[in-house]
Amino acid sequence: MKTLYLDCSMGAAGDMLTAALLELLPDREAFVSRVNALGLPGIHMEAVPSVKCGIYGTHSKITVNGVDEADLMAEHEHEHHHDHEHEHEHDHDHEHHHDHDHDHEHHHDHDHEHHHHHDHDHEHHHHHSSLADIQAIIDSLAVDDAVKADVTAVYTLIAEAESHAHNMPVTDIHFHEVGTMDAVADVTAVCMLMHEIAPDQIFASPVHVGSGHVHCAHGILPVPAPATAYILRGVPIYSGNIRGELCTPTGAALLKHFVKAFIPMPVMAVSAIGYGMGNKDFEQANCVRALLGETEGSRETVTELVCTIDDMTAEAVGFATERFWEAGALDVYTIPIQMKKNRPGLLLEVMCRNSDKDKMLRLVFKHTTTLGIREYTSARHTLTREMETIETPGGIVHRKKASGFGTSRSKLEYEDLAKIARENNISLAEAAAIANRQ
Repeated sequence: MKTLYLDCSMGAAGDMLTAALLELLPDREAFVSRVNALGLPGIHMEAVPSVKCGIYGTHSKITVNGVDEADLMAEHEHEHHHDHEHEHEHDHDHEHHHDHDHDHEHHHDHDHEHHHHHDHDHEHHHHHSSLADIQAIIDSLAVDDAVKADVTAVYTLIAEAESHAHNMPVTDIHFHEVGTMDAVADVTAVCMLMHEIAPDQIFASPVHVGSGHVHCAHGILPVPAPATAYILRGVPIYSGNIRGELCTPTGAALLKHFVKAFIPMPVMAVSAIGYGMGNKDFEQANCVRALLGETEGSRETVTELVCTIDDMTAEAVGFATERFWEAGALDVYTIPIQMKKNRPGLLLEVMCRNSDKDKMLRLVFKHTTTLGIREYTSARHTLTREMETIETPGGIVHRKKASGFGTSRSKLEYEDLAKIARENNISLAEAAAIANRQ
């Protein structure tokens, strides 16, 4: 199974994810040219060689109307060291919040932010974009509808996080023009790369978010910033000795949208490795590493909900079981057990995806008489499965094939065989023999 694994031991940002995935392509220049031809207003992308701690990789450089946010970051970082007694922590994605005196608040989610006041001569344009403005830009992109849908979903995650952090409707959130355009470019590039690489599954490591504080227009905020922390709910994150904001809202949203599970790297035969570099230097190589390869089967984390029941009829248990399957349960079964007062009872187990846990909890309480449910988190390993269609004289038969972990097997679909057997007045074994001869 084609698997992409993202090593986020130094966090994640839009430009770093772009560069890491770009290194997996055989023709990087052609992809950069396609991004520059999309029609994003004022955007120019360039893949720049970069070295961190002796490791060679790529940095995705975005300029907006000729303005390079990274250069502004370096200049203002120097100014801050002279103007303040305390050190300003600047993340590797050169984020900056602009502290303007406007009648409305504006909140920034992008990956090229830097925290400063505009007391210099080269101020940016004081224009701001709403989520509707950004959606209009996305709709105008010369990309497939599937890519547009991904870009929209990622930016919606960011806007919802900003809305929650600032306690205002999503429609009232505004983004600074320059920061918005480079963020849209990063998100669009990552979504395009994901579709071009086309992995069957995407995993990532737990996310290093950094430590300390960041300075923005609203004051001093803890790392991870509120919007980032909101997006990363349910994702395993950790801090460390590196001071600074290592994971940005844009990086967090891209991970949340694309990554299937945040787990240690699975067993995989790696065919390509990409290093996407940030701007700032740390004692640890400041990069996102992308590994592309083949895995045997699939590993995912699932939730198991368990309860015991001694006062339901068999019909009621059967009805409840059907509801759980309909709601997307991965497995449902009962085991006869002995309960209090020597009553025979049932142990009911419902396995589901982590994202379905809350829905399944409500259904178990609704359709059973249990007063309590135990929850377990488990690793689920599955073989890679595919379906083959066989045309026989008696009709279509589907063959389910599975492989991985050093084994392979196949099985003809029972319902197809049963249909042929009934219609031709033959046995199941004879129907299977007909299908196997094809």
